Amino acid sequence: MELRQLEHFVTVADERHFTRAAELLQISQSGLSASIRALETELGTSLFVRSTRRVELTAAGQALLVESLRTLASAAAAQNAVAAVRGLIRGRLTVGAEPCVGSVDLPAELGRFRSANRGVEVRLRYEGSSEIIESVASGRIDVALVVATGAAPPGVQLLPLSTQKLVVLCHPDHLFATRAEVDLDSLCTQSLIGFQPGWGANVLARRAFAAAGFDYRAAMEVNDVHPLLDLVGYNLGVAIVPESFAAKRPGVLRAIPLPQDMPEWTVAIAAADEPSPAATAFLQQLFEDIPTQEASSLVSSSDESVISAA
Repeated sequence: MELRQLEHFVTVADERHFTRAAELLQISQSGLSASIRALETELGTSLFVRSTRRVELTAAGQALLVESLRTLASAAAAQNAVAAVRGLIRGRLTVGAEPCVGSVDLPAELGRFRSANRGVEVRLRYEGSSEIIESVASGRIDVALVVATGAAPPGVQLLPLSTQKLVVLCHPDHLFATRAEVDLDSLCTQSLIGFQPGWGANVLARRAFAAAGFDYRAAMEVNDVHPLLDLVGYNLGVAIVPESFAAKRPGVLRAIPLPQDMPEWTVAIAAADEPSPAATAFLQQLFEDIPTQEASSLVSSSDESVISAA
């Protein structure tokens, strides 16, 4: 079993498609298929269930994926550690983010980092916070901007950046528009517009509804902020969002406060307990650019392991 084979396997597992994986790996599809077949022969089991449109991992494939990610991450860490001793930052930096979390101008930070570190391949993935944090834990993502929705998994630490209240966003003609506050009882009678499972607002809303003894059910689900704002703007329902989302349509939509016991929207940096040299450099850059007050709160609220490493 070679590292090259494991890289091929992980790429196919990520893409769920041999053609796309071959394009990313810059090898022929026949070469990729031969590599996977050789790996399956060596292990004595099938790793994928193949169909005409996509491939899915078998139970054996799922087990191998976890260990493959760890093995590849360890191999990359070894190479990067040697480069770091020579004063070079090499390798790959994969950054994750839930769209529109705020607190950090991520495109600007990535641009600055790549300009200063030409030897690092920079990748970016947008997903819901729950999936991103799990990807940090598995080694797929190095550093992420997420909405903190619970305790971090082993090997990951969350460093809070900012906190804001959740509000109900509605059309000016909606019956909630003139209220001073909206309770969950009233929300249960309305058509809800929300994000897909795993997104911060979805997780927090479900938690609040469950605590009150209600089921959270969104009539319309989206995977981006702007479609949600458009749907609310056409008075198709109301949405539970952080206060900053209301500022994207000032004077067009109304933001109504929720009860004080609602969960808060906290933006945080998620990073491995032992970040790679590239991740450490990016974290240091982020800390340099965070306003002084926020940076102080990071130091006081964390175990300082990532910060001291940076």
